[in-house]
Amino acid sequence: MEKFFKLKENGTDVKTEVIAGITTFMTMAYILAVNPNILADAGMDRGAVFTATAVAAFLGTALMALLANYPFALAPGMGLNAYFAYTVVLGMGYSWQTALTAVFVEGIIFIALSVTNVREAIFNAVPRNLKSAVSVGIGLFIAFIGLQNAKIVIGGATLVELFSIKGYNSIHAAEGVAGSVNDVGITVLIAIIGVIITALLVVKEVKGNILLGILATWILGIIAQLTGLYVPNPALGLFSVLPDFSNGLSIPSIGPVLFKLEFDKIKSLNFVVVMFAFLFVDLFDTIGTLIGVSTKAGMLDKDGKLPNIKGALLADAIATTAGAMLGTTTVTTFVESASGVSEGGRTGLTAMTTAVLFAVSLLLSPIFLAIPSFATAPALIVVGFYMFTNVVHIDFSDMTEAIPCYICIVAMPLFYSISEGISMGIISYVLINACTGRSKKVTPLMYVLSILFILKYALL
Repeated sequence: MEKFFKLKENGTDVKTEVIAGITTFMTMAYILAVNPNILADAGMDRGAVFTATAVAAFLGTALMALLANYPFALAPGMGLNAYFAYTVVLGMGYSWQTALTAVFVEGIIFIALSVTNVREAIFNAVPRNLKSAVSVGIGLFIAFIGLQNAKIVIGGATLVELFSIKGYNSIHAAEGVAGSVNDVGITVLIAIIGVIITALLVVKEVKGNILLGILATWILGIIAQLTGLYVPNPALGLFSVLPDFSNGLSIPSIGPVLFKLEFDKIKSLNFVVVMFAFLFVDLFDTIGTLIGVSTKAGMLDKDGKLPNIKGALLADAIATTAGAMLGTTTVTTFVESASGVSEGGRTGLTAMTTAVLFAVSLLLSPIFLAIPSFATAPALIVVGFYMFTNVVHIDFSDMTEAIPCYICIVAMPLFYSISEGISMGIISYVLINACTGRSKKVTPLMYVLSILFILKYALL
């Protein structure tokens, strides 16, 4: 492992990498439960999608380890799966088979872009200050996701507000369900305690603090359920936190979704629009994640480039194509990879550890699916802090650099999208510098990207 993953060269060891890989998996394990539920709304078999999700995550993350030797993990992306189910299938009326075909075609295009260095050129064209801003924005974004997963932040008259039973029930009144102190209320309290526990572990510099924070919060949930303080309420999406082995350790058949592609509508304009929507979001979500996490890990060279980025991008592209054939939505590099990096993960051994755990999850799914979102939420919130610290690397003395960085940072959590944050950052960077006589420091590719982003907003 030392020879293959170059551990000493990257200032790490086997123990650190394995702990980092476990941590990354623990913060990503929710996708094994969430993705099947979302795609089931599109008419897909829930059990088959679970298997497809685990296999696609294993394949993509293993490819990242082998092709790039980076500690980044891949899985079917959140946001893209919702777009797949609720917009493309339920909204536009396409069959899920046709939607999977759009993902497959997008993956093929991705492979071509990766091999021809287009994606690498885009990564390198982003200025160093903006790269740091992307990392900061992702930090706020995943912290916001953590706060939402824990229900600490909910919707309200002010768009978002602090949790309260009354406020929560007013939001869900139309659904005919109501929360109480013993279901959603106690999970919010446990999550807050989990954030405090994780923060204390970080301050004390305890090795594996993020992972221990997840486990401690989960254990609190188990204790609460066993003592009756927490009562599962499936109507609110709050399930038992105890592993359920009633159905044994069998692996759900992938047959109902395997190789279910339909090419009969591939020539329609709507199909092309859908395919490019998948392509755009995946392209810039992946680039944004690579920029943000690699910046935090100190992996960029003196010119702000990520060595061997081609391998990372190729792993992502191949995984997306394979994932569509397996029966799941776009596979992308997860921002939760930052949790493993925060634990010291620096090589592909971290990714390979995560990949193996995704494979094992096929057999031990009752255990992994029992980890509730309120237990992983504290990890996301604290990892958000780690990534936010990159704000000190932004040059705020130069307003032509600082303002686009600010726009990029703010846009990610408020627009709930990494790719939108990058779009806004690049457009504002080009416009501000071009209009203030500093166009020479803007690369030609940045001009091209800003034009494409503007056209995207105008046409899509």
